[in-house]
Amino acid sequence: MARYGLIGRHLSHSFSQRYFTEKFGRDGLTSHRYDLFELDRIEALPELLASTPGLRGLNVTIPYKQAVIPYLHTLTPTAAAVGAVNTMDIRNGILTGHNTDVDGFRATLLPLIGDARPRALVLGSGGASRAVAFVLRELGIRFRVVSRSRETGDITWDMLDPSLVSACPLIINTTPLGMHPAVDGMPDLPMSAVGLKHCLIDLVYNPEKTRFLLAGEAQGARVANGLTMLHAQAEAAWRVWAG
Repeated sequence: MARYGLIGRHLSHSFSQRYFTEKFGRDGLTSHRYDLFELDRIEALPELLASTPGLRGLNVTIPYKQAVIPYLHTLTPTAAAVGAVNTMDIRNGILTGHNTDVDGFRATLLPLIGDARPRALVLGSGGASRAVAFVLRELGIRFRVVSRSRETGDITWDMLDPSLVSACPLIINTTPLGMHPAVDGMPDLPMSAVGLKHCLIDLVYNPEKTRFLLAGEAQGARVANGLTMLHAQAEAAWRVWAG
């Protein structure tokens, strides 16, 4: 049995198990399975690896995309540059960290902006934020990262005034605010400054439209959720695992 799975702290929101189970069924991979492995702490990873025979790959989600790195033997150049890992490849006892969030966000962003290079705000400074920042730099898009601390971001949430929001037509939420089951949450920014020129992307995909996206839509902004990113990063992960 070839086994794959997802590690994170709270995984009830995840679509990954259904996605890969359906994929394996479509492709006739009856000897493959995908499981959810909730870890209260990243220190439990070695025990999971030792007690799960046939494990060939893991996806990594909140809050372990950075914390998992010390447990890996090597990183791909992209994962090293991003400083976060969302996919582990396991071969002959060697754990290699990849970042397919980069592929996923690129697939989400490019159809929305075309040849434009709008200034951007990246809400949040975790592992997903690092993949977003990597793609923005790659495309030559100027951006600022919003975080609770200036140590982890360029600006803090209290610095998000209407003039700054107005000057940044592209706003990407990389935080879990608004994700099921806490669907009432949303990033704290002056939505009155959002308008027709704005494009709002939320990496959350459950619910389909978060309060953040609904509020942006009400102001006339174009909006996109994280489903395209989910599918694209998952397919990229499978290409890693399938060799």
